[in-house]
Amino acid sequence: MGQRVSRTDFEWVYTEEPHASRRKIILEKYPQIKQLFGYDPNFKWVVTGMVLIQFLSFFIVKDLSYSKLLLLAYCFGGVINHSLMLAIHEISHNLAFGHARPMANRVFGFFANLPIGIPVSISFKKYHLEHHRYQGDEKLDTDLPTLLEAKLFCTTFGKFCWILLQPFFYSFRPLVTYPKAPISLEYINLVIQLIFDGCVWYFFGGKVLFYLLFGSIMAMGLHPVAGHFISEHYMYKKGFETYSYYGPLNFITFNVGYHNEHHDFPAVPGSRLPEVKRIAAEFYDNLPQHNSWVSVLYDFVMDPEIGPYARMKRRHRGLN
Repeated sequence: MGQRVSRTDFEWVYTEEPHASRRKIILEKYPQIKQLFGYDPNFKWVVTGMVLIQFLSFFIVKDLSYSKLLLLAYCFGGVINHSLMLAIHEISHNLAFGHARPMANRVFGFFANLPIGIPVSISFKKYHLEHHRYQGDEKLDTDLPTLLEAKLFCTTFGKFCWILLQPFFYSFRPLVTYPKAPISLEYINLVIQLIFDGCVWYFFGGKVLFYLLFGSIMAMGLHPVAGHFISEHYMYKKGFETYSYYGPLNFITFNVGYHNEHHDFPAVPGSRLPEVKRIAAEFYDNLPQHNSWVSVLYDFVMDPEIGPYARMKRRHRGLN
């Protein structure tokens, strides 16, 4: 478990990110893909159902022992909360109500955020869109691990710990590497979330709030659905910086596994990304891909060629 990774630096590249150019080529050949743009009218009902399921679970959780509560949070509540985080990912692209109704998307994001326990909806959008626009940029892409992370978690055991701590790195890294002043909607998100958390505590007890918070944290760390954090952009094959996953967990994660397709066409809702792949199959079938997020996590920990250093980075324009 003390074996060190073989890489000692990130993979620095001097080309543009591949998605804009591939999007142009695909649309020239298959202009009908534009018909897939827009929001999914069923999305809001699916998300509402998940939020209500979590609300109903409060009546069960409040009477459980902590051991059973943690098991339920890991196997059930955390999975729903992680799925709601990916719903917020869809909402950040205005795929709940369309680009013509940005405030409706933001308000719905507040609602989807409630069971997660931590206000993330507005802050996520603020950083995530730059991840798309400036993929790999050493400053603007806060999805990239820092040099300190790569140096500290460079052994097999260190990578295991890094996965466990991923919720904290994912949440606080942007505040360190690329801080932005809070906007008014973030304060609104915070107030709504605090009121909701306070109501949960008051009416159902601290145990239920613990269930929500720890479910969210556990499902972002060493958990099968959290495999997408690593599978999406960690370099499992030299020269490729985005990877798709076509396994069954897409069913509960709004097809976030179709990640090459998503970066190529962020205006297409997750439910229609398989159709993008079907139409433009020759552009995706031969790209490196994953079939198991569990295998992704295992290989990340055990393979000395993979670790936090296994990311393609680009120099920030304007920096020497």
